[in-house]
Amino acid sequence: MRAFALLLLLASAASAEVTRIDVTSHGDLPGNAQYGLAGAYERISGKIYYEIDPGNPANQIIVDINHAPLNAAGKVEFSADFYLLKPKDMQRGNGTLLFGTSNRGSKRLLTFFNHASAEGRKWDAPVPENETNLGDGFLMRNGFTMLWVGWQFDPPMNGENLRAYLPATVADDGPISGFARSDFVVTETVFDFTLGDRNHIAYPVADPGDPQNILTVRNSVEDTRQVIPREQWRFARAVGDEVVADLTRVYLASGFKPGKIYEVVYKASNPTIIGLGPAAIRDVVSLLKYGVADDMLIPAGAIERTIGFGLSQPGRFLRSFVYAGFNGDENERRVFDGVMAHIAGAGRGSFNLRFGQASRDAHAYLNFFYPTDIFPFTDVEQTDPVTGQTGGLLAAVEPKFMPKFFQTNSSYEYWGRAASLLHTTVDGKKDAPMLPNARIYHFTGGQHLPDKFPPKYKNGQQLNNPNDYSWAMRSLLLAMNRWITDGTPPPPSRYPRIDDGTLVELAQFNFPDLPGVNIPTQPHKAYRVDYGPEFESRGIISKQPPDVGSAFPILVPQVNVDGNETGGLRMPGVAVPLATYTGWNLYSPEYGPVNELAHMSGSYIPFANTVEEREASGDPRPSILERYADRAQYLGLVAESAMQLIDEGFLLNEDLASILQRAAMHWDYRISGQGTDGNTNKAEPCTIARMGKDCGF
Repeated sequence: MRAFALLLLLASAASAEVTRIDVTSHGDLPGNAQYGLAGAYERISGKIYYEIDPGNPANQIIVDINHAPLNAAGKVEFSADFYLLKPKDMQRGNGTLLFGTSNRGSKRLLTFFNHASAEGRKWDAPVPENETNLGDGFLMRNGFTMLWVGWQFDPPMNGENLRAYLPATVADDGPISGFARSDFVVTETVFDFTLGDRNHIAYPVADPGDPQNILTVRNSVEDTRQVIPREQWRFARAVGDEVVADLTRVYLASGFKPGKIYEVVYKASNPTIIGLGPAAIRDVVSLLKYGVADDMLIPAGAIERTIGFGLSQPGRFLRSFVYAGFNGDENERRVFDGVMAHIAGAGRGSFNLRFGQASRDAHAYLNFFYPTDIFPFTDVEQTDPVTGQTGGLLAAVEPKFMPKFFQTNSSYEYWGRAASLLHTTVDGKKDAPMLPNARIYHFTGGQHLPDKFPPKYKNGQQLNNPNDYSWAMRSLLLAMNRWITDGTPPPPSRYPRIDDGTLVELAQFNFPDLPGVNIPTQPHKAYRVDYGPEFESRGIISKQPPDVGSAFPILVPQVNVDGNETGGLRMPGVAVPLATYTGWNLYSPEYGPVNELAHMSGSYIPFANTVEEREASGDPRPSILERYADRAQYLGLVAESAMQLIDEGFLLNEDLASILQRAAMHWDYRISGQGTDGNTNKAEPCTIARMGKDCGF
């Protein structure tokens, strides 16, 4: 790799929004491979600089843009890191920019679509260090140009994360102040804790002595908060035997105890204008699509189409991006032609709010009552019969800005991210209609992100779920590209429905009675939450903590006698099972309350090998050798299932061999007995010290 520094003004290549790009690294990919018709690829990284007009209607949607500092030209300045992978000869590419929305500063396109390994590098580091970091080359073979741009200002400062460098608000009559909130649950006793989410940069306390600053504790989500006397805590950190003032941490003299929900509400000032992060994405994608970026070695016309992809938090970001109006640029042109919001459930997030914390999400026992699972949920317009609110995710999007829209979810999102609200009426009684430009796909028996094989215990009572549905996502990506290229329709939506009994209330959930398996008593709830009168109109939360009303009805996928779901898109390993695959797991005692959903985890509950083992254990499910005569029959049935999915457009023929190889490994793993002793599959328990590593974050 050759590295150099370039400072290039964009002159004729400039848009009104991107003023310059600093390229700090440029080189070949490891191995310098030739990827079919697309040829060789190169990588370019650096920083993008922006100036936007706060008076442009496209920018009026940015919360607090009227309080942004202005340069001499009356523009708002900010910048963002970027990373680009592109064909060396852009004419050999497919003409599509695949934008990978960063998850808290990371990049996952290659690990997800290319099945790349992170071996030999830090987690999602900016630069692939070896050929295994590139995976099987799927995205390159298909000619995609891939771009990542930092949009969050607050990811942990670890030297790896892409980030945006955004200004704070200014005002002539003094600081802009308001309340920030931080809640947390610890797994071991600690004496101080960050005010930021999972080691993100926190909003500092404006005045530690303000009497409105308050610390409370409660035992469960809906429990009454108990105020902790002010003399028992302070904004500080423990350093050895000393306690040192720290405006970004809270210290409790008696220590924060495991399993309790602690919540700090405090006065902060001069919030960062976080809505400039979505604008950073909007403007550079628009530049590459409609303009020239010589510094990125992308000539005019090389990018004909754009797809925005995001999984988990980035999926919620893209739902919010389109809903808020960011898919129209300053010149009233569509930014993304296609959007793929993956494992986002029915959520959005704090991506354009005053004192918003973009990392905060919502789980059964982590991050409570932040603006994540909030109305509206469906693409089409609905009215909430309780609050009278009316809206739809895509209902107000102008036709010229409307993208093709995929929403894909695993089973976890139905249990842990309120996904049923995507496609039911608000009262949970009927299936909601869908727009013709939208598709919903549910990966039956999947967890938030497929775990590695063989499965291990992590934060749950059961083995984590290794059902790998990413093979289907590869086919759906190409289907999206065809849809926006020539109008070829993708496969029809496939998800559990009320009208055919595959989506039900929890009381109708017919999971079998399996030895050693506890069933959730409720899915994650989405509540009607009142953040104050200016939340919808100005993006200001004035009620901290917010007022919490009734929960929306959440439905879950129905199962068969094996405990495997009956609706949605079944991967071959689920259609021809060796185990029960669920989208839920309950916390292990080492991590949380044993009756609560383990965040982002599903379960792998293997069948017994033989009838003797089944009868000895009391397992009601037929054993493996009662189902299949031998390995050959099993693999033949897997092949039949995969071929059917290929015919339907949900799998690629080129991936059949790999899918069968994985099935063969699974059979050998089970029948050899390696997968029968859970004690051999223990992973290191998830603790505060290991947050963000293997704990499903």
